[in-house]
Amino acid sequence: MDNDVSAGSTTTIVGRLALGITLLAFGIGHTGVIDQVTAADAVTVAQYVGGIALFVAGLLALREKDAASGTAFVALGALWFTWAVSADNQVSANAAGLFLLLFALVALSLTFAGGDTLGQGTYGLFFVSLLLLALGVFADSEVLGKAGGWFAVAAGAVAWYAATAVLAHWPTGVSRRVAGRRMTAAG
Repeated sequence: MDNDVSAGSTTTIVGRLALGITLLAFGIGHTGVIDQVTAADAVTVAQYVGGIALFVAGLLALREKDAASGTAFVALGALWFTWAVSADNQVSANAAGLFLLLFALVALSLTFAGGDTLGQGTYGLFFVSLLLLALGVFADSEVLGKAGGWFAVAAGAVAWYAATAVLAHWPTGVSRRVAGRRMTAAG
Protein backbone atom coordinates (compact mmCIF):
# COMPACT_ATOMS: atom_id res chain seq x y z
CA MET A 1 0.00 0.00 0.00
CA ASP A 2 1.06 3.55 -0.68
CA ASN A 3 1.21 5.41 2.61
CA ASP A 4 1.62 8.79 0.94
CA VAL A 5 -1.26 10.76 2.35
CA SER A 6 -0.23 14.18 1.11
CA ALA A 7 -3.20 14.29 -1.28
CA GLY A 8 -5.48 16.39 0.83
CA SER A 9 -5.55 20.00 1.92
CA THR A 10 -7.63 20.90 4.95
CA THR A 11 -10.28 22.24 2.59
CA THR A 12 -10.38 18.98 0.64
CA ILE A 13 -10.63 16.98 3.86
CA VAL A 14 -13.56 19.08 5.10
CA GLY A 15 -15.26 18.87 1.70
CA ARG A 16 -14.88 15.11 1.53
CA LEU A 17 -16.22 14.69 5.06
CA ALA A 18 -19.24 16.87 4.21
CA LEU A 19 -19.85 14.94 1.00
CA GLY A 20 -19.39 11.59 2.75
CA ILE A 21 -21.83 12.38 5.58
CA THR A 22 -24.41 13.70 3.12
CA LEU A 23 -24.11 10.72 0.80
CA LEU A 24 -24.36 8.28 3.70
CA ALA A 25 -27.52 9.97 5.07
CA PHE A 26 -29.09 10.26 1.61
CA GLY A 27 -28.16 6.71 0.61
CA ILE A 28 -29.26 5.06 3.84
CA GLY A 29 -32.60 6.84 3.50
CA HIS A 30 -33.09 5.40 0.01
CA THR A 31 -32.14 1.85 0.98
CA GLY A 32 -34.81 1.48 3.63
CA VAL A 33 -32.34 -0.51 5.72
CA ILE A 34 -33.25 1.42 8.90
CA ASP A 35 -36.91 1.18 9.82
CA GLN A 36 -38.83 4.44 9.31
CA VAL A 37 -35.79 6.33 7.94
CA THR A 38 -36.29 7.70 4.44
CA ALA A 39 -34.36 9.97 2.09
CA ALA A 40 -36.60 12.82 3.26
CA ASP A 41 -34.95 12.48 6.68
CA ALA A 42 -31.65 13.54 5.08
CA VAL A 43 -32.98 16.94 3.97
CA THR A 44 -31.47 18.92 6.86
CA VAL A 45 -28.08 17.24 6.47
CA ALA A 46 -28.26 17.81 2.70
CA GLN A 47 -29.12 21.49 3.08
CA TYR A 48 -26.55 22.50 5.68
CA VAL A 49 -23.72 19.97 5.41
CA GLY A 50 -24.02 18.92 1.77
CA GLY A 51 -25.31 22.23 0.50
CA ILE A 52 -23.85 25.13 2.42
CA ALA A 53 -20.71 23.60 4.00
CA LEU A 54 -19.72 21.75 0.82
CA PHE A 55 -20.33 24.84 -1.33
CA VAL A 56 -18.17 26.99 0.99
CA ALA A 57 -15.45 24.31 0.97
CA GLY A 58 -15.59 24.45 -2.82
CA LEU A 59 -15.16 28.23 -2.85
CA LEU A 60 -12.19 27.92 -0.48
CA ALA A 61 -10.66 25.18 -2.65
CA LEU A 62 -11.02 27.40 -5.72
CA ARG A 63 -9.34 30.22 -3.78
CA GLU A 64 -6.48 27.81 -3.03
CA LYS A 65 -6.22 27.12 -6.80
CA ASP A 66 -7.52 23.55 -6.38
CA ALA A 67 -9.75 23.55 -9.44
CA ALA A 68 -10.72 19.86 -9.25
CA SER A 69 -11.94 19.87 -5.64
CA GLY A 70 -13.34 23.38 -5.93
CA THR A 71 -15.41 22.56 -8.98
CA ALA A 72 -16.64 19.29 -7.49
CA PHE A 73 -17.60 20.77 -4.12
CA VAL A 74 -19.31 23.85 -5.57
CA ALA A 75 -21.31 21.79 -8.10
CA LEU A 76 -22.28 19.13 -5.57
CA GLY A 77 -23.04 21.76 -2.93
CA ALA A 78 -25.49 23.28 -5.42
CA LEU A 79 -27.00 19.84 -6.00
CA TRP A 80 -27.57 19.16 -2.31
CA PHE A 81 -28.88 22.63 -1.52
CA THR A 82 -31.31 22.53 -4.45
CA TRP A 83 -32.48 19.04 -3.55
CA ALA A 84 -33.01 20.03 0.09
CA VAL A 85 -34.91 23.27 -0.47
CA SER A 86 -37.14 21.71 -3.12
CA ALA A 87 -37.82 18.46 -1.22
CA ASP A 88 -41.34 19.52 -0.18
CA ASN A 89 -42.30 20.79 -3.64
CA GLN A 90 -44.57 18.62 -5.71
CA VAL A 91 -42.99 17.98 -9.10
CA SER A 92 -43.72 15.40 -11.74
CA ALA A 93 -41.80 12.14 -11.73
CA ASN A 94 -40.23 13.16 -15.04
CA ALA A 95 -38.99 16.47 -13.58
CA ALA A 96 -37.51 14.68 -10.55
CA GLY A 97 -35.89 12.06 -12.79
CA LEU A 98 -34.47 14.75 -15.06
CA PHE A 99 -32.95 16.57 -12.05
CA LEU A 100 -31.23 13.35 -10.96
CA LEU A 101 -30.11 12.56 -14.50
CA LEU A 102 -28.60 16.02 -15.04
CA PHE A 103 -26.60 15.80 -11.83
CA ALA A 104 -25.58 12.26 -12.77
CA LEU A 105 -23.90 13.86 -15.77
CA VAL A 106 -22.11 16.28 -13.44
CA ALA A 107 -20.89 13.33 -11.34
CA LEU A 108 -19.75 11.57 -14.53
CA SER A 109 -17.77 14.67 -15.55
CA LEU A 110 -16.16 14.78 -12.11
CA THR A 111 -15.25 11.09 -12.45
CA PHE A 112 -13.43 11.71 -15.73
CA ALA A 113 -11.85 14.98 -14.56
CA GLY A 114 -8.96 13.16 -12.95
CA GLY A 115 -7.64 13.61 -9.47
CA ASP A 116 -6.86 10.86 -7.03
CA THR A 117 -8.31 7.37 -7.17
CA LEU A 118 -10.52 7.78 -4.09
CA GLY A 119 -12.05 10.97 -5.46
CA GLN A 120 -12.74 9.35 -8.82
CA GLY A 121 -14.19 6.32 -7.04
CA THR A 122 -16.51 8.54 -5.00
CA TYR A 123 -17.78 10.42 -8.05
CA GLY A 124 -18.09 7.24 -10.13
CA LEU A 125 -20.19 5.52 -7.48
CA PHE A 126 -22.27 8.68 -7.06
CA PHE A 127 -22.83 8.76 -10.84
CA VAL A 128 -24.17 5.19 -10.76
CA SER A 129 -26.33 6.09 -7.75
CA LEU A 130 -27.90 9.11 -9.43
CA LEU A 131 -28.40 7.20 -12.69
CA LEU A 132 -30.17 4.33 -10.90
CA LEU A 133 -32.27 6.77 -8.87
CA ALA A 134 -33.25 8.65 -12.04
CA LEU A 135 -34.17 5.43 -13.83
CA GLY A 136 -36.09 4.31 -10.74
CA VAL A 137 -38.11 7.54 -10.77
CA PHE A 138 -38.77 7.31 -14.52
CA ALA A 139 -39.81 3.65 -14.27
CA ASP A 140 -41.51 3.95 -10.86
CA SER A 141 -39.20 1.19 -9.61
CA GLU A 142 -38.52 0.91 -5.89
CA VAL A 143 -35.85 -1.72 -6.58
CA LEU A 144 -33.81 0.69 -8.72
CA GLY A 145 -34.25 3.37 -6.05
CA LYS A 146 -32.91 1.06 -3.36
CA ALA A 147 -29.99 0.02 -5.57
CA GLY A 148 -29.23 3.71 -6.15
CA GLY A 149 -29.30 4.22 -2.41
CA TRP A 150 -26.73 1.49 -1.88
CA PHE A 151 -24.41 3.07 -4.45
CA ALA A 152 -24.80 6.39 -2.60
CA VAL A 153 -23.86 4.64 0.65
CA ALA A 154 -20.77 3.17 -1.04
CA ALA A 155 -19.83 6.59 -2.47
CA GLY A 156 -20.27 8.14 0.97
CA ALA A 157 -18.07 5.49 2.56
CA VAL A 158 -15.32 6.11 -0.01
CA ALA A 159 -15.52 9.90 0.50
CA TRP A 160 -15.41 9.42 4.27
CA TYR A 161 -12.43 7.06 3.97
CA ALA A 162 -10.59 9.48 1.67
CA ALA A 163 -10.88 12.27 4.24
CA THR A 164 -10.19 10.09 7.26
CA ALA A 165 -7.19 8.44 5.59
CA VAL A 166 -5.44 11.78 5.28
CA LEU A 167 -6.17 12.67 8.90
CA ALA A 168 -5.23 9.25 10.28
CA HIS A 169 -2.30 8.67 7.89
CA TRP A 170 -3.91 5.55 6.45
CA PRO A 171 -3.03 4.26 2.98
CA THR A 172 -4.76 6.05 0.13
CA GLY A 173 -3.81 3.82 -2.78
CA VAL A 174 -1.70 1.01 -4.12
CA SER A 175 1.67 2.15 -5.44
CA ARG A 176 2.63 1.06 -8.92
CA ARG A 177 5.84 -0.49 -7.61
CA VAL A 178 3.95 -2.73 -5.17
CA ALA A 179 1.30 -3.61 -7.74
CA GLY A 180 4.02 -4.52 -10.26
CA ARG A 181 5.76 -6.81 -7.79
CA ARG A 182 2.55 -8.62 -6.98
CA MET A 183 1.83 -9.11 -10.65
CA THR A 184 5.35 -10.43 -11.26
CA ALA A 185 5.22 -12.80 -8.32
CA ALA A 186 1.80 -14.07 -9.34
CA GLY A 187 2.68 -14.23 -13.03
